[in-house]
Amino acid sequence: MRRILIIDDDQELCELLHEYLGAEGLDIASVHTGDSGAQAALDQEIDLVILDVMLPGMNGFDVLRAIRKQSQVPVIMLTARGEEIDRIVGLELGADDYLPKPFNPRELLARIRAVERRLVLQSETGGSENSAVEMLEVGDVRVYPGSRRVKRGAENVELTSAEFDLLVMLARHRGEVVSRKDLVEDVLGRRNSPYDRSVDVHVSALRKKLGPYADGIDGTNERIITVRNVGYMYADPEMS
Repeated sequence: MRRILIIDDDQELCELLHEYLGAEGLDIASVHTGDSGAQAALDQEIDLVILDVMLPGMNGFDVLRAIRKQSQVPVIMLTARGEEIDRIVGLELGADDYLPKPFNPRELLARIRAVERRLVLQSETGGSENSAVEMLEVGDVRVYPGSRRVKRGAENVELTSAEFDLLVMLARHRGEVVSRKDLVEDVLGRRNSPYDRSVDVHVSALRKKLGPYADGIDGTNERIITVRNVGYMYADPEMS
């Protein structure tokens, strides 16, 4: 991960991030309006987007919608501190992570590195979806870690990088409860906090994109079951 696009109208912040992230070996570009940001994210070879919610003209949510129509490039959203609804909406629209303003640039770098580690870890499995070794199958859903693709039946399912990695972990442990703490720390790459709802929103998005089981298991059609005060479990139809 080398090419980072910052979409933020705070030019002073952009200059600070250019200096700080550039010193870490990252190639930084920045634009200051939503319209130009959406265009740059789709036209240029970008590895990750840092996107502010509050932008002149086209706001950050609309920029994210435009990006997700054509690309699954990782997106970290910048939100106002205390505006939890902005964070939830951003994750529901397909953001991979969020960071409330004001923030320490070191924390942003840590979030970038966490996204990078997830992508590197998955790419190291390599290969195509023709290899059974690289496929996880639960019911009618097939997950290909090497090519980072998901199919439900014959249909492709488009997921963000965070959604994909959560699905891989849950699918690998299908029929078992995976703690919320493990999902936050192992998948999102940060310390668990009872006030951080990122995993819950990502799981909710996964449920919507995968849809319910047609026949149901143990009285529920949900593929991913919430285990109260513990975590989540991907229901395995072979264990019903």
